[in-house]
Amino acid sequence: MKLILLGPPGVGKGTQANRLKTYFNILHFSTGHILREEVKSESEIGRKAQIYLDGGKLVPDSILLEMMAQRLSQKDCMPGYLLDGFPRTIPQAEGLNQILDQIQHNLNAVVSLTADEEELINRLVLRGIDSGRSDDTPEIILRRQKIYWDQTAPLINYYQKSGLVKEVNGIGEIPEITERIIKVLK
Repeated sequence: MKLILLGPPGVGKGTQANRLKTYFNILHFSTGHILREEVKSESEIGRKAQIYLDGGKLVPDSILLEMMAQRLSQKDCMPGYLLDGFPRTIPQAEGLNQILDQIQHNLNAVVSLTADEEELINRLVLRGIDSGRSDDTPEIILRRQKIYWDQTAPLINYYQKSGLVKEVNGIGEIPEITERIIKVLK
């Protein structure tokens, strides 16, 4: 099973990714995690990325795509994986398609977790209060929501053209949402 998980900040992508990884016995890839590992190992890609990170800049798509190409072509990816946080833009999705063609992988589905924006903002504000996360203030939440809707949400239309999108209501109890996702994937 090879999946992409999309959804706005606060919809529970990370939580669901961990549950789906276990259920389907597949790998869970967060680009942030892979990037941190590359930097930590001081690989060639890690050194390239570090230059941008040190300057407070976004790592360019070319480096992210090179990193993903290397990781997805490894043997442990053959049974399946779930991509969480990648792709984030149409150019990244196009680059990912080229990578998947080269390594002869086919996506099974793009799971789009949906939720009311106001509900998500309330959820994130509460999470910030409970966890003390500095990135869960109303101002930052609204900025992250806007970035998602401007840059990432267009991926839903992009992948709908391929018939890969499975929309799932992301509001409810965690196990209930997991069951909804599994149901649309079977």
